[in-house]
Amino acid sequence: MVKSGKLKSGSASKLKRWKKGHSSDSNPQTSRYRQAAKSRFFSRPTGKSDLTVDALKLHNELQVGPLELGAGGRGDAFMEEEPEQALSERTGGTFLSGLSDCSNLTFRKVQRFWESNSAAHKEICAVLAAVTEVIRAQGGKETETEYFAALLTTLEAVDTAESQAAVAYLLNLVMKRVPPPVLILKFSDTAKALMDVMSNQATSETASALRWILSCLATLLRKQDVSVWTYPSTLQAYHGLLSFTVHSKPKVRKAAQQGVCSILRGSDFLFTDKAPSHHPAAATTAKFCIKEMEQVGGSKEDTTMLHVLGLLKDLMGTFPLGAVKSCCETLLRVMTLSHVLVTASAMQTFHRLFSGKPNAATLSPELNAQIITALYDYLPSDNDLQPLLAWLAVMEKAHVHLANLQSSLSMGHLPRLFSAAMPCLLSPHTQVVSAATNTLKTLLTECVAPHMEEIGPITPTASAGNPSYICKMFRIVEEGLSYRFHASWPFVLQVLGCFYRVAGKQAHPIMTKSLQSLAELRSTPRFPFSGELDLAVGGAVESMGPEVVLGAVPLNITGYEDDLEFPRSWLVPVIRDHVKNTHLAFFTSYFLPLASTLKQRAEQLEQAGQKLEAKVYQTLELQIWTMLPGFCIRAVDLLASFKGIARALGMAVNERPDLRLTICQALRTIITKSCNTEEEKAEVGRFSKNFLPILFNVYSQQPAAGDSAPYRMAVLDTIKVYLTVTETQMVCTFLQKATERLSSTESTEFTRLSVMDLVVAMAPCVDEVTMSKTFELMKPYLETKEPSMQKKAYRVLEEMCGGERDECRSFVLANLETLKSVLLETLKNASSPAKRPRLKCLMHIVKRLSEEHKDFITALLPEVIICTKEVSAGARTSAYNLLVEIGSAFVRFCGNTKDAMDAYLVLAYAGLTGSVTMITCTVLALTRLVFEYKDAIDVSTMEQLLHNVCVLLTSRTREIVKAALGFIKVILFVMDPKTLASHATVMMEGVGNIKDDVRRHFRTKLKNIFTKFIRKFGFELVKSMLPAEHHKVLVNIRKAEARTKRRRQAAESQDASESEEEVPKTKTQSIEDILAESDSELSEDEGKGAKAKKKAGKQQKGRAWLKEGGEDDPLNFLDPKVSQRVLATNPELKKSAKVQHGFKVTSDGRLIIREDEEQDDKNKDDEGEMKDILEEAGVKSKKSQKRNFKDGNFEDMEIEPQLKYKAGGSGIHRPLGGSRDTGVDYRSKKGKGDVKRTGKVDPYAYIPLRKAQLNRRKRAKLQGQFKGMVRGAQKGALSGKRMQRNKRKA
Repeated sequence: MVKSGKLKSGSASKLKRWKKGHSSDSNPQTSRYRQAAKSRFFSRPTGKSDLTVDALKLHNELQVGPLELGAGGRGDAFMEEEPEQALSERTGGTFLSGLSDCSNLTFRKVQRFWESNSAAHKEICAVLAAVTEVIRAQGGKETETEYFAALLTTLEAVDTAESQAAVAYLLNLVMKRVPPPVLILKFSDTAKALMDVMSNQATSETASALRWILSCLATLLRKQDVSVWTYPSTLQAYHGLLSFTVHSKPKVRKAAQQGVCSILRGSDFLFTDKAPSHHPAAATTAKFCIKEMEQVGGSKEDTTMLHVLGLLKDLMGTFPLGAVKSCCETLLRVMTLSHVLVTASAMQTFHRLFSGKPNAATLSPELNAQIITALYDYLPSDNDLQPLLAWLAVMEKAHVHLANLQSSLSMGHLPRLFSAAMPCLLSPHTQVVSAATNTLKTLLTECVAPHMEEIGPITPTASAGNPSYICKMFRIVEEGLSYRFHASWPFVLQVLGCFYRVAGKQAHPIMTKSLQSLAELRSTPRFPFSGELDLAVGGAVESMGPEVVLGAVPLNITGYEDDLEFPRSWLVPVIRDHVKNTHLAFFTSYFLPLASTLKQRAEQLEQAGQKLEAKVYQTLELQIWTMLPGFCIRAVDLLASFKGIARALGMAVNERPDLRLTICQALRTIITKSCNTEEEKAEVGRFSKNFLPILFNVYSQQPAAGDSAPYRMAVLDTIKVYLTVTETQMVCTFLQKATERLSSTESTEFTRLSVMDLVVAMAPCVDEVTMSKTFELMKPYLETKEPSMQKKAYRVLEEMCGGERDECRSFVLANLETLKSVLLETLKNASSPAKRPRLKCLMHIVKRLSEEHKDFITALLPEVIICTKEVSAGARTSAYNLLVEIGSAFVRFCGNTKDAMDAYLVLAYAGLTGSVTMITCTVLALTRLVFEYKDAIDVSTMEQLLHNVCVLLTSRTREIVKAALGFIKVILFVMDPKTLASHATVMMEGVGNIKDDVRRHFRTKLKNIFTKFIRKFGFELVKSMLPAEHHKVLVNIRKAEARTKRRRQAAESQDASESEEEVPKTKTQSIEDILAESDSELSEDEGKGAKAKKKAGKQQKGRAWLKEGGEDDPLNFLDPKVSQRVLATNPELKKSAKVQHGFKVTSDGRLIIREDEEQDDKNKDDEGEMKDILEEAGVKSKKSQKRNFKDGNFEDMEIEPQLKYKAGGSGIHRPLGGSRDTGVDYRSKKGKGDVKRTGKVDPYAYIPLRKAQLNRRKRAKLQGQFKGMVRGAQKGALSGKRMQRNKRKA
């Protein structure tokens, strides 16, 4: 090979070059593709045609007579002419005309085969083309029935295996769409034809058509009526299909098995009103499967057993009860063969049977229970990981299904499974422990929880029935708290917590001892699983209630002579986080006095000077109060107990600022989560005359200087919630008093603002008359010069106009004219902070306007458009929403959406003739309208709008250009690409005519738009339409896009390669996934070589190991648990598969994962682009107008940011502070030279390592510095020697 690279100088002249005009002399002489194109489209074919002899025979035979469904009429109709002589004389047609313009959608899958190089695909195309031509020649309409008749006739006519396969494939496609009456009418003829081909193919070596014939036969049988299945011929055809379910070829076997499943599960008569419970052929199928498995017997090498088990896995749920019982007995027998794969497949079959949830006619409760009992004989060893996981999964499904069929029978079998599953928690395999835990939790939630109400209270003395079974199960789980299970205590605590939640309400008498054991464990020093234990006790609190839990595990806090460590104080946060559905009276009787005692004790200790102890008691009291909101969640005794705690809560709100947040939360919780009936709402509302004045006073009190008063918003929220259960008349009274206080001259500004907030809260809760009075009172405040009062006055109007109550709607309709005039008059005095509530108020009014109020909307529109440039993001959002609401109003007025949008846009166009600000706001408003009503705006209107906005791009004002660019960005998103292409020139000219100053300012926004242009229209077209000054940016965009694409492809390929190299074992619910690894853990003996291992791979796949007895004990084959000695995993093999995940790990095992700065994920790009579009359209408000400096995107700012200057360099840029001398730390204070410092390096001359030292141009300078340094060191050393010599002489 010639080494690639540059040519040597002078060698170019020695090379041979093509003469001018002869550069194509080396092209190949053959041009078969051109010839083929010419022959098909321009002239008669000159080369050999791809049309086969069989296709021509079929064509000529079908031309002789009409289409027939039968097989008669053939025989001597074949023509033995050569293909060249049999070419059609039809002009204008091609070889595949019947394929390319085939109108039947059934064959759309075939139409892509014509480009394939496969001979089978070409044959299919040829047959379809010929059949289509024949149907057209006879005037057919190309229906499925016509194709079915033609293809069936063709199937009997063709001889070669390739043609039979092609016809069978097409027949398989079309039979699925043939009307069922046709298949029922022609059943015998079709079945005979298919059976003939099937019998011929079965004995031949090539069986290419066999799988399609089997599929056709299954479709035919599936469409028949139930009466047809009484005929022997039908059963004969079905048995023929059934015999291929154990065929040696995988594709044939798969087609047969899928066909049998579709017949037994999906026959049409099974979905009629009088459908039988089972398919008539189900029992026959079961007998066939049993016979095949019994014939195989104990032969381990025969794969027929696995094929039958694979079929049974899909069919067991369709068999009748007797057949299911026989199949299960056979499965249990074959599992005794100790063949690993057979056992795994049998377990899969059982799992599928129970997962399908068959009815009692298929799987009776008694048979279900018998299978459960039998499976205990096949319990795998604790060291057999995958089989044990599979066994647990099967038993879980079996018990859940049995519980659905008969709960009493299921409950009696659960204790034995609990006894078998609990030892699994001692397994060294984490997967087994986790699976056993999940199984126990599932059994509790699925089998026990639904029936606990029926079982009733459970006592420790229960000796029979379901209560005794619950006691047995709990004792088994309770044994997990012994030290033997200490390694699995987190999982035991999970099961225990689940048991508490499921049965704690009825069975708490038997659980008291376990709660005490948990408390003892929690008090042990350094108990590692305190979090899991707290969750378990929390489950007990949820179901039993705090009263029962504290009765078993007392809090041991009295307020006097307490252990200041409070060993049981961990119960307080547990109760706080989990208490609900309990008695509120218990908090009143137990915790409220305790909190009062703790408060008194804290005050006594503080007076005695013991501040630390006082602080402990204060904290404990606050923690007890934090439990109150939990007691208020769905309290069961609200009617009887609320009056007992109401007074204490009112006093605490008034006197204890530190408890206000907690008590307000409790009051809101009571009203929102416990007041479900009218009686409960009335009971709580009865105390509104006490609570609301206290809350009003607390909110209107001015906090002390320096106090942030965090409780004020909570108090206001509580007021709003409490008003929902207060009588309307009482709210009117409160509102009247508030307005009187508002007009008082003695009120401070803080008080007036606070009272105004209270008026806002009460305004929507009063009657219509009081609303009208309040509106009259608010009119002066709408024109006040105090922005805060004006804003709150508009908030009052907003609440009254937007309320959902009937009184609010009546108020708006009754005062509509007054509201309109007031809002238009106060426009000139509206301050900026009041814009948002004003716009919301207008929005509520516009929703209720009719067509006669169109003038009001016209007068309103300029203000709304101007508000799209408000400083407040909330005001801008409200303005955009109001624009959309006005559009909806126009649609209501006109009825026709397009006419409404035309009228609306005409009004909005007027803003384009105003000032700079008005033009900018109008473009922003039009952008939102185009985005919102893109489907309703006419194309001509959209085009006119686009042209007008493109003209605005030539403006010298940045604000106008910025708004116009945002409009173009949204147009690129919403407009149809075909329509957009016709206006690409206008947009490009507009963008190209942007002034240089403005273009530089918006360079990033322009780059974004250019990127969208290139993605839609291509690089070359965009480049040709834009001026030369933009070409450099376009090239940069193309490079960036290509780079992004390459990075994404590289990341995807890397992810794919990593996933191929190491596939993590994820936890799934599929038993196939669990059992799929049972054979992957098998290993070969170590003594064999590599070749022997490779050769024996298939034999080793089904190996099993026999676990010998311990030490000298012989293996007893008569032991009933001897099956546990047969292992699917080599017991001597120690696998340590450690997944290399590529992340760093801390000392305690946590992963350190850092996100990449550059994430080129396509989905994230799309999300960011969509977010950008929504921001431009005003749907989403931009979070901040400021941009991050490091992004370099300053286009949205009027003034580019001034970065803080940092001195550096030389001359006038030098740092004024001076550089710190590195040797100053070693300088002697008393004399010359350096001295040693403790903890630092010796004071020698070090050469700093800098990157600049690698520069060749500065090498001489650096060498001079280094030589001078060495020279100085030598000089110093020489003078030191001289001084030493002089001292010695002296």
